[in-house]
Amino acid sequence: MSESKFYHFTQTGLFYGVESLEKAISATTEGGFVWFNFYQPSKEILTSLVDKIGIHPLSVEDCFDEEQVPKIEHFTNNTFIIFNSFSYAKNSLFIDEINLFIGRNFLITVSGHNSDGRKPLNNLEKIIENGNTNAKAGPDFLMHIVLDWLVDEKYKAFDDMENELEEAEESLLDNVEKFKPLQLITMRKNLMRLRKTLYHEREILVKICRLDCPLITDKAIVHYRDIYDHLAKFFELTETYREIETSLMELYTSLLNNLMTKMSNDTNTSVRRLTLIATIFMPLTLLASIGGMSEWTMMTGPQNWKVTYPLFLLGMIIIGIVNYYFIRRLEKKD
Repeated sequence: MSESKFYHFTQTGLFYGVESLEKAISATTEGGFVWFNFYQPSKEILTSLVDKIGIHPLSVEDCFDEEQVPKIEHFTNNTFIIFNSFSYAKNSLFIDEINLFIGRNFLITVSGHNSDGRKPLNNLEKIIENGNTNAKAGPDFLMHIVLDWLVDEKYKAFDDMENELEEAEESLLDNVEKFKPLQLITMRKNLMRLRKTLYHEREILVKICRLDCPLITDKAIVHYRDIYDHLAKFFELTETYREIETSLMELYTSLLNNLMTKMSNDTNTSVRRLTLIATIFMPLTLLASIGGMSEWTMMTGPQNWKVTYPLFLLGMIIIGIVNYYFIRRLEKKD
C-alpha cells in the first residue's frame, strides 16, 4: 500500500503537508517548491508527472528497473539521480534503490520498490519538521539532506560488517575446526556489491561538485562535498575490509593445513608404532609356528621338556629384545 506524502515549502519559509498529489502539483505554481515523497507508487502515478511536471518517461522506466546502478542524468528542466541505501544484518546485505528528480520548484523522491517492506527514508520527514532550516532554502538543499541521510545510514551497515569481521576472526582463532568459511565467502560477495555501488555513487558526487548540475546552486555545493568525502571514506573502508577478509581466509587455510599436518603426523606415529610391534613379533611368530608344528620334545626327547621349553621361551625373549633395539638403531640413523 502506498504511503506517499507531499510537502510545500513556501517562499516565506513555511513548511506544511499537502493532502493529495493534485494539490501538490498545483502548489508548484504558488512559489517556493514542493517535495513529492513517494513510497511504492504505481507506474501510472509517476507517468502522470511526465506531462504535469516534465520528468522524462525514460526516468520513470528506470524507477522500476531493479538492475540499474547509481547514476545521474540531466534533462531540460530536471535532473534524475539513482542512489542506494544500505542495511546489513546477519551476514546479509540489503541494497534499496532511491530515485530522485530535482527541478527548480520541486524534488521527487521514489523509494520502496525493491525494499521488501523496508523504508529507507523513514523518519526523514520528522527531521525536517523539527526545524532543519537548510531544507527550506531550496530543492538542492533538501536533496542534500536526503542524500546525507542515506549516507549516514551507510555508517550503520559498515559498523555491523566490521563487528562481524571481528567476530569471525575470534571464532577462527578459537576453534578452526568449527569455523565456517562460507561466512567469509558471503562477506566477500557483499563487499564486491558495496564497492560497485559506492564507485558509481562517488562518480555522481564528483559530477555534482564540479557544477555539472545547473539545478544545484554554488551555496549548496559545499554540503555535497561533505557527502563526497564520506563516500570516499566508505570506498576505502570497502577495500580495507576486503583485505581483512582475504587475510582471514588465508589464515583459515593456513590453520587448517597445520591441523591436517598434525593429524597426519599423529597417524604416521601410530603406524610406526604398529609397524615396530609387527616387526618384532614376525620372527617370534615364525619360531612359535615351527615349534607348534614340530614340538620341541620331538627334537630333544620328551624327557627334556622341562629344560627345552624354558630355553625356547628365553630365546624368543632375547630375539625380541635384539630386534627392538636393532630397529630403533636403524630409525635413529634415518
